[in-house]
Amino acid sequence: MKTFFTLLGREVTSYFYAPIAYVVMFYFLIVAGFNFYIGVEFLNRGPSEITVVEMAFNTVPFWWAYVLIFPLITMRTYSEEYRMGTFETLTTAPVEDWMVVLGKFLGAFIFYCILWSPTFLHFTLFQLITGKAAANAVGAFWGSYLLLALMGMFFTAIGCLASALTKDQINAAVISFSFITIWFFFGLMPDVWNITAPDTREIFNYIASLQHMADFSRGLIDSRRIVWYLSMTILVLAVTHQVFQYRKWKV
Repeated sequence: MKTFFTLLGREVTSYFYAPIAYVVMFYFLIVAGFNFYIGVEFLNRGPSEITVVEMAFNTVPFWWAYVLIFPLITMRTYSEEYRMGTFETLTTAPVEDWMVVLGKFLGAFIFYCILWSPTFLHFTLFQLITGKAAANAVGAFWGSYLLLALMGMFFTAIGCLASALTKDQINAAVISFSFITIWFFFGLMPDVWNITAPDTREIFNYIASLQHMADFSRGLIDSRRIVWYLSMTILVLAVTHQVFQYRKWKV
């Protein structure tokens, strides 16, 4: 396991050696702060049953900022190795293939978690200044961040898979952004296509990230969603492992 943690440390630190990491952090913090400001301003207009946590995680600026960070974080995970010619060195190093796949995934996911850590300050300051809780219940607050972690795992895995499929970072970013955007807004399709069948709408809502965020931010934590995201993350990582092995033997 020492080899794995060495590889993981290399992946995490590599983000802070690249300018793109600081660009992503700056962009995300600006959008997250602006989104929080919009939520507070909306609630200042009058009494509302919606909490600041629900407003922060269920607005258009949040949605677009959220789906955009994954291609930026993951597009270089494998594509950079192909471009710089270090993929051959990586495949001949004394490490297991699963260590490489898991290390790159966890490196990107840890950076994703670092991006979200400053947002705790928004809600802490809100509670200190107003004397009111940012959410109706503790479960609503931590449930929102739990879902952000679960969705982050799944979408990070998708981004890593897209990067493993192509040698070009831009292509990897386009592939992951397209898939994640479609998946994230999948729950809106019944309204767009005017689907009224209850069973069909239930299927869409079951896998729709927008619906999941709306539920978790209200404190409605469903264990089925947890199992869904964990199982899908494992599935995508397994596919990435197969792609990595194919690339390895192709070299």
